[in-house]
Amino acid sequence: MNKLLKLMRFKVLDAYLIQKYLGAFFFTMMIFTMLSMAFDFSDKIQTFIEGPVTLKNILIDYYPGFVLHISGLIMPIYTMISVVFFTSRLAFNAEILSILNAGVSFQRLLRPYLIAGGFIALFHLSLSHFLIPQFNKSRLWFEHTFVWKDQLKVKNSSVHVLLSPNTKAFVRSYNKDEKKISGLRLEHFDGRIVSSILEAENAVWKPELGKWQLQNYRIRNIDGLRESLQQPRGPIDTTLNLFPEDFVYYHNQNEEMTTPELYSAIRRDESRGLTTSSKAYRIEMSRRTADAFTNIILTIIGLALAGRKSRGGMGLHLALAIGIGCAFVLLSKFSNSFAAGGVLAPELAMWIPNMVFMVIALYLAMRAQK
Repeated sequence: MNKLLKLMRFKVLDAYLIQKYLGAFFFTMMIFTMLSMAFDFSDKIQTFIEGPVTLKNILIDYYPGFVLHISGLIMPIYTMISVVFFTSRLAFNAEILSILNAGVSFQRLLRPYLIAGGFIALFHLSLSHFLIPQFNKSRLWFEHTFVWKDQLKVKNSSVHVLLSPNTKAFVRSYNKDEKKISGLRLEHFDGRIVSSILEAENAVWKPELGKWQLQNYRIRNIDGLRESLQQPRGPIDTTLNLFPEDFVYYHNQNEEMTTPELYSAIRRDESRGLTTSSKAYRIEMSRRTADAFTNIILTIIGLALAGRKSRGGMGLHLALAIGIGCAFVLLSKFSNSFAAGGVLAPELAMWIPNMVFMVIALYLAMRAQK
């Protein structure tokens, strides 16, 4: 670490503080990861023992994804605790006071903190957008298969979907096990006028072809006041912008999608008029970026709080850090609810906690300079 920092031409003070910061951060992450695994294991031990779960399922499929998921979820709290932890030790040993008495300004002292916090933010950003969703695929598969088996949701009746800007589909009912639609109606529009209507009694998914087989169907062509009816006798295989997985979903399936996959899902659902699911994807995508930026904000707050030696010592500083972290999580939950309820746009709602705590960070930083 020291050789790397010297190659990057950091001064001794920068190298010393960055090394302390990152060391405390990864130590904090390791401790909380072990605790979270212990709590989770005790909660799911009955499932592990009684269910048809193999050791590979637990150690390979589940826990790597669980560790990354928890780390990504509360990494800002890790950042806050680690900053307060090692800065309180520096303040207790009068190192911060010595640095400031040597003529180093608070802004200059803040620089290595921001560099380390920026590194953690980039680390968090890459994990949240790409790596964690990949590992969440196996984690969520494990949970849906062995733990929470009733989380599968099926849209099985009265489903309206836009297949294209001028084609609308209505599904009376859907059978998940047979992958069969009963009562399919396709309406094709020419502008605002219906030009044709296809009605099929059944539509069965053919996985080997990737197509739907329409059975007992008829087509009505409408040209002004004229109508013609086509009613072929046999079934026909046809391609529709509709798939069996469109009827089945989990409430947290957005967690297993990388950011490029979220972009694709948002465009797909918005083109179909599915605003509810696209909103959930937008919330998840905005949350990933906002949470990564939170690491920098909490770094500033942690230095401003723990940079001074106080009578309460490290215990008081850590209590404040945990309290601020919990307040941030609570505000994030409120923002998530506002976004899900349509009160605020997801992109704005997910950044409200950062805006509030950025104001607090600037106030504490200005106060610390005095």
